[in-house]
Amino acid sequence: MRTLWLASYPKSGSTWFRILLANLGQSQPVDINRLPEDRGIASARAPFDDLMLFPSGLLTHEECDRLRPLVHQAVGRGQGYVDPSIMPPPRIGDTAFIKTHDAYLRTCDDVPVLGGRKAADGAILIVRDPRDVAASLSHHMGVDLDTAIDFMTAETSALCGRRDFQPQQLRQRLSSWAGFNASWRDQQDFAVQVIRYEDLQRDPVETLISALDFAGLQTSRAEAEKAVGFARFEALKGQEQTQGFREAAPRGAARSFFRRGVAGGWRDDLTPLQAARIEQSQSAGMEQYGYLRGVEG
Repeated sequence: MRTLWLASYPKSGSTWFRILLANLGQSQPVDINRLPEDRGIASARAPFDDLMLFPSGLLTHEECDRLRPLVHQAVGRGQGYVDPSIMPPPRIGDTAFIKTHDAYLRTCDDVPVLGGRKAADGAILIVRDPRDVAASLSHHMGVDLDTAIDFMTAETSALCGRRDFQPQQLRQRLSSWAGFNASWRDQQDFAVQVIRYEDLQRDPVETLISALDFAGLQTSRAEAEKAVGFARFEALKGQEQTQGFREAAPRGAARSFFRRGVAGGWRDDLTPLQAARIEQSQSAGMEQYGYLRGVEG
């Protein structure tokens, strides 16, 4: 059994990629509300609580971080759960895929929060132009663009980091957009395959085949083309409009999850000053992935 992380800064395309994976080998499009999300995300509380034999809600964020390596190592190596209702991470062949929005950071004991090479054999890192991320994040969080930009350029940003109540998931330290991607790219525990959202959009079939090859999985072009056809953005948006999507904004908010799905849409959303704020603060990462050279697909 092999385990791979599906790592991405929020709103970078990991949901689309997981839907592509879920559609492999299917005879009809998968229901977007039946993705194996609850059993395939690193920040889920249920596996932690089950394997630790006590509720994570009794601990601080920092205490959870110190124990998370043990949990991820157990999950990554296929250890069974005490509670039979908790399912293992989704798998294609003998490879399990686990989504994470955690930056690749270390605990106060200098151990990778995600368990290092004892927990996974590699990672697929999905990156997206941070200017497009800002616009999508603003829409998803229901905040103005300047607030979204503040969030994604701060080194201390986190998901589920509130301390005045128990969030649904464990805390996920993000760092900034550039810091997040650098943390995964620079770690030395395992190999990382980088996928740009823009390349996935421009040539989804070839990009999917390349990612599966990195994961040690073989698929035919015909199978990849079928999965891509089932996961077309218009089809996903249509499913959400018809039946909703559990990963979207809270019920009652007039915000859809599948908004535009285009590369370079930030030109219509951001002011020149807002774009410059992102470019100046995230320049190192943007340069590395071609975003300051106008390479958008």
